[in-house]
Amino acid sequence: MGNASSMLTQYDIEEVQEHCNYLFSQQEIVSLYERFCQLDRSAKGFVSEDEFLSIPEFSLNPLSKRLLRMVDGLNFKDFVAFLSTFSAKASLRQKIELIFKVYDIDDKGKITFKDLLEVLRDLTGSFMSEEQREQVVTKVLEEAGYTRDCAFSLEDFIQIIDHPGLKMEVEVPID
Repeated sequence: MGNASSMLTQYDIEEVQEHCNYLFSQQEIVSLYERFCQLDRSAKGFVSEDEFLSIPEFSLNPLSKRLLRMVDGLNFKDFVAFLSTFSAKASLRQKIELIFKVYDIDDKGKITFKDLLEVLRDLTGSFMSEEQREQVVTKVLEEAGYTRDCAFSLEDFIQIIDHPGLKMEVEVPID
């Protein structure tokens, strides 16, 4: 599975569906497989960093470097599981967990002031000064009941972000 010259069997499709918690239909998985095979230009069965960067929407994303560390070398099953987070059927918790991984720069399971500052730097580029970024992050943390010295876990992050009015409508078109 994952080689451009091979075809998905019904078993493969069902296995991938189960792996991504049935967030994609069988037809969507077939479409994703076709796209995966297009990206896997070397037909190695996984998509490399360079192949991901060939996706214009991905390469233009200011957080693409952070996302790359999560997707580089994914086989088809893991590729679909990663994309399932962007499905309309994915839970808010799944989306928040992905955002947490993007923000947790050092993969220690905690987000710090430094991590937030780094992500804001990626998002704003030269449009904000370092001082402005520090002010923004400090204010956001204070409003959430944290200080610059705090580090928060995934559960803390969920409590901060998960409230009734929040909608995360980031989706990846399948077709």
